[in-house]
Amino acid sequence: MPDFVADGSMIATTRQKPVFRFAPSPNGRLHLGHALSALLNADMAEKLDGRLLLRMEDIDLTRCTPEFEQSIYADLAWLSLSWEKPVRRQSEHFDDYRAALDRLIARDLVYPAFLTRGEVKARVAASEAHGRPWPRDPDGAPLYPPDERTLSDAERRRRIDSGTRYALRLDMGRAIAECGQGQDLSWVETGDGARGTIPADPAAWGDVVLWRSDAPSSYHLSVTVDDAAQGVTHVVRGLDLFHATSVHRLLQTLLGLAPPVYHHHRLLLGPDGRKLSKSEGDSGLSELREKGLTSADIRRLVGL
Repeated sequence: MPDFVADGSMIATTRQKPVFRFAPSPNGRLHLGHALSALLNADMAEKLDGRLLLRMEDIDLTRCTPEFEQSIYADLAWLSLSWEKPVRRQSEHFDDYRAALDRLIARDLVYPAFLTRGEVKARVAASEAHGRPWPRDPDGAPLYPPDERTLSDAERRRRIDSGTRYALRLDMGRAIAECGQGQDLSWVETGDGARGTIPADPAAWGDVVLWRSDAPSSYHLSVTVDDAAQGVTHVVRGLDLFHATSVHRLLQTLLGLAPPVYHHHRLLLGPDGRKLSKSEGDSGLSELREKGLTSADIRRLVGL
């Protein structure tokens, strides 16, 4: 694992060349928040004489399009960034994610979950209407009800054979128990929030989804597999993913994958105080380029 100095900044090691990655989803056009992340990855890779990879996180085959992918290339080239080729596309590696999922299934750490979003929402509303707060994850979403963890194999098979749609969820309690007390569920953080060794708390997320009938992997599973497959040593991404790192550290431990160093950077906020989204036209890189701004202007706008 790369070393870090007292102020939390990263320094290179002689063990291997540091590997960074910028991993956008081609389901919309890049905005200033993406520019900050891409530029930070490039700057840190250059400072440590490291490598910069580009990955397309396109597991959503409905929303991700070749047109958006091409616009990402154009925006990054405009920012004077370069990256190693070939670009890794998640849509070309579904077999890798399935292999990792099958390893967890074989250890009885995954179960089929049949409740729809509407059914979960109704349960949450009923509970809260009776003054019983429903537990929520760090993003504010309600945790999945635990009922289906205990369904018999026969009942699960009956529902699947009848055509009931389902997702595959990680049994969080079993997964944490299998890691055991001797495993270090923590990560090294050098970012804009807490720094140092951060204890992971995957239980806060409940039974996360690893597979859906309409998506052959989940973000949590695919990003964990991808970072290991690409030899990523430094993950530089927004603070909105800080708490999700707990899930990734759990999956890395279960799958025997080496953890990278994490650097979660500040978020850029819009006029309403929310983080920028791909629907924010005023912050879109292609729109700013059309207005005559330069890559130097973008660096100034994102505080670099």
